[in-house]
Amino acid sequence: MAEAFKFELVSPERLLVSEQVDSVVIPGAEGEMTVLAQHAPVMTMIKPGVVTVKTTAGKEERYVVFGGFADILPSGCTLLAESATHVNDIDRADIARRIQEAREDAADAKDDESRAKAEQFLSQLTTLEGALLPA
Repeated sequence: MAEAFKFELVSPERLLVSEQVDSVVIPGAEGEMTVLAQHAPVMTMIKPGVVTVKTTAGKEERYVVFGGFADILPSGCTLLAESATHVNDIDRADIARRIQEAREDAADAKDDESRAKAEQFLSQLTTLEGALLPA
C-alpha cells in the first residue's frame, strides 16, 4: 500500500481537489510525471493535459488542466491551474474555442518566438482534444 500525501488542485474559480491521495500523474512541461509521497521538491510548469489522481480508496479521478504550475514537496503537491475541470464535465465547444484562439494567436504573432509558443500551445490543445474527445 502506497503512502498517502496531500494533493490540492486549484483553479481561479474554485478548489477542485483537496485530499489525501496515493499518487498523481501531472502533465509537466518536460513530460508527464508521477508524484508519490516523499517526492523530491520540484516546481514545474504544467502544459494542457490530463491530471490523473489515484485516491487512497483506489479510485481514479481525471481532470483536464490548461496550463499552470505544480509545487511538489515531500509532504504534498499543489497544482495551481490556469483552468481546470473534471473530465466528465469537458465541453467540446470549449476546447474547439480554445483551439481557434490558439490558431489566431499563431497567425497574429509578431515574431518567430511568439509564433513558436502559440504553435506549441495549439499542438498541445489538439493532442488533448484527440485524447479526450474522439470523433
